[in-house]
Amino acid sequence: MASKNLPFSKHEYERRLEKVRRSMENFEIDVLFIEDPSNMGWITGYDGWSFYVHQGVLVFMDEDPIWWGRYQDTNGAQRTVWMDDDRITYYPDHYVQSTLCHPMEMLAAMIRDRGLGNQRIGVELENYYFSAKAYLTLTHELPDAVFVDATGLVNWQRLVKSEDEIGYMRKAARISEKIIDGIVERVEPGVRKSDIVGQIYADAISGIDDDWGDYPAIVPMLPSGSDAAAPHLTWDGRIFDADTPTFFEISGCFRRYHAPLCRTVHLGKPPQYLLDAEKALVEGLEAGLEAAVPGARAKDIARALAIPLERAGIYRASRAGYPIGISYPPDWGERTVSIRLEDRTILQPGMTFHFMPGIWENDWGLEITESILIKDKGPAETLCNRPRKLYVKD
Repeated sequence: MASKNLPFSKHEYERRLEKVRRSMENFEIDVLFIEDPSNMGWITGYDGWSFYVHQGVLVFMDEDPIWWGRYQDTNGAQRTVWMDDDRITYYPDHYVQSTLCHPMEMLAAMIRDRGLGNQRIGVELENYYFSAKAYLTLTHELPDAVFVDATGLVNWQRLVKSEDEIGYMRKAARISEKIIDGIVERVEPGVRKSDIVGQIYADAISGIDDDWGDYPAIVPMLPSGSDAAAPHLTWDGRIFDADTPTFFEISGCFRRYHAPLCRTVHLGKPPQYLLDAEKALVEGLEAGLEAAVPGARAKDIARALAIPLERAGIYRASRAGYPIGISYPPDWGERTVSIRLEDRTILQPGMTFHFMPGIWENDWGLEITESILIKDKGPAETLCNRPRKLYVKD
């Protein structure tokens, strides 16, 4: 057996598995197939850049999970999952990106061979990694099975974090602080954006002391001026201009756990409308933190945020945050709760969110955000500790 460096104890993985099985019972699912790498990692520990091909984990009610993937990735599974090696299975390489056969044919055969071809099988239908072709192949190969939409089943079990998970997020938060400090120090008129991004990655990956940095699930976002009206632009080789704001959306990452942090830097004297927006946004952020207490609902955070913004004439159409924790590209959100007026999810201690009330108007944008932890009592804790303000460099 290959040596393992598991991020959590086997007891922790067994606890997670039991939560998933209880949810499977609620949906009357006999076997669950998950292809989301974040869910795979959360249940088994698997960690590898192999999610560009089909892979997954089969979860059963009465036996250890099975990791299944491409043959050349079995060595990675042997080194990262908590299960024994006999729980690692594969499909041959000629199935990869073939027009003649599909990996799901092999998965279906394995399910049939285990006598489960006529069971209720849960699959993540709304997922980046589970393709339409994969679903069609499975249903064709397993005509006697009943397929159940298990989208989000595992994600919802991840919502309340263990103390070890929170510890990893605190390490990620220290890295986020380092990145933001480096940005504020280095950004000047005439500096190329691509050079700043190179330094962002250097700070992110070198980490803090012995806490090395992992690759974040999202690349840095840093649009400037009128481009900051678009929340998801990345970078190019243009320079930072004087008298121009730029927001930076980044996250430190430690053992796949994230702590996103966004700040805006203005080079030169800011216009009054930006200062007014800063004041309202900071007031809304702090009101939202006060509202983020155990027993409240996600919508209470959104409402507290909206009041000072609307008083300033700013109306946001997008949600103001989402859960965070373990994640892989292309997203560091958990895709469950949304901090918005319609979401009645009850807040519980141990939940973690990116409280992300970005403002994107027609020709400008402003981001000041926090990663937050719902405490046993009282307002939410911010995992990062940097001033909530518009950074101004004259």
